[in-house]
Amino acid sequence: MPVDMNLFRGFVEQIRQLPAMAQPTDMPDPDRVRAAKAVFADKLDARLASHLDACVHCGVCAEACHYYVQSGDPRYTPIHKLEPLMRYWRREKGPFAWLQRLITRDISEQDLEDWQPLVYDSCTECGRCSFACPQGVDIASMVGVMRQALAKAGLIPAGLRAVEQEQGSRGTVFGVGGEQLMEAVEALRARGYEVPVDKEQAEVLVLSSTLDILLFTDALESTVKVMNHLGVDWSIHTCAFEGANFGMLSGYEEVQKAASERIIREAIGCGARVVIIPECGHAYPAMRWDAANEHGEPLPFDVMAISEFLGREVMAGRLKLKSGQRRPVTYHDPCKIGRHGGIFDEPRAVLEALGLEVREMPVHHEMNYCCGGGAGLFLIDSAKKNRDLGFDLKREQVEATGASSLVTACGSCRLNFLAGADRVHWDRGIESLVELVGEAIDGPGGAS
Repeated sequence: MPVDMNLFRGFVEQIRQLPAMAQPTDMPDPDRVRAAKAVFADKLDARLASHLDACVHCGVCAEACHYYVQSGDPRYTPIHKLEPLMRYWRREKGPFAWLQRLITRDISEQDLEDWQPLVYDSCTECGRCSFACPQGVDIASMVGVMRQALAKAGLIPAGLRAVEQEQGSRGTVFGVGGEQLMEAVEALRARGYEVPVDKEQAEVLVLSSTLDILLFTDALESTVKVMNHLGVDWSIHTCAFEGANFGMLSGYEEVQKAASERIIREAIGCGARVVIIPECGHAYPAMRWDAANEHGEPLPFDVMAISEFLGREVMAGRLKLKSGQRRPVTYHDPCKIGRHGGIFDEPRAVLEALGLEVREMPVHHEMNYCCGGGAGLFLIDSAKKNRDLGFDLKREQVEATGASSLVTACGSCRLNFLAGADRVHWDRGIESLVELVGEAIDGPGGAS
């Protein structure tokens, strides 16, 4: 269903108020530098060192970055965003550190401040640069290290910091917690849906997100319909339903681990074999890979994005959908689910089962361009120019297909597409994969 744009604009207005809600993170300049260096020292293992040494400064990563492609600004060259980390490596850990300390300037607090907008405002950690690099340098993961260093130095942008602090201190996001989840659940129950909550034992633990409770409510409804239609033994838990992890986005590892552990405890406690991530791009790697690293051992359950789950059920013949009117659509692969996770065939199998004609963009699958608003950029007011640049590039790609609608499986992508469409009065539809599936299943209980 189309999003209520007045509701969307109200949500955007809420985001604009975030900087005023952030608690200050002041500290003396020398302390900021020491904190950042401590992160560099902790994270600089042999793998990262080999990546830093492998760069031959060929510039290929620049042509892969949507912000550089759109602006031509050399500061947006991805490898340049790692300069403080690179400098630390050369001076402190590299094979010629003794010489580099004589000829290479040390990191200053001003450097950290100068690199903050490069690391946060102009990088979505989409990984396209890493795929393009002929040396295989994993630039995106090292930007994550840069964010962790700046977070320890108290330099998370205010809007993103406000949400990270809320999730870290209260366990809520935009004021949404277990109570608000239950309000959404009761509304669905009043319409005839069976929604299992806080079951002691369940094979599948389903996560949701603040976006699906405040804005994209049809996504939550559709997820419930799918689970019931398939007869899944599932549950959603009031104390561990939020898939979004703003500790990961901000680089603040303590909050990242706390948010992940909350889900891990509930999944283990109810004996879940699978945890399903909602339509949230960064929530997927936060639980699929990073959670195990933070937890310190392999997770005793599988992690699947909802688009992955839907595709597997369709491909196995268990999820049969009504095939609607054939119309041309294009699919935007969320970077963390597609390029990082390799989930390409599953969402397209769903679209095919729905009877839709999928028209690929000029650049798609592994080299698909980012929407421009991921990795928390939608919460950073100073990043608006870059978010717009990213949308404008994607708009051209979508229009080149002649498709009447764009489908995606990420709420953050959807937010940036909606904002861009509102700005330029774009005439293309912006649709959710799980919502399309929900519409193709009859009845509130999911019985066809």
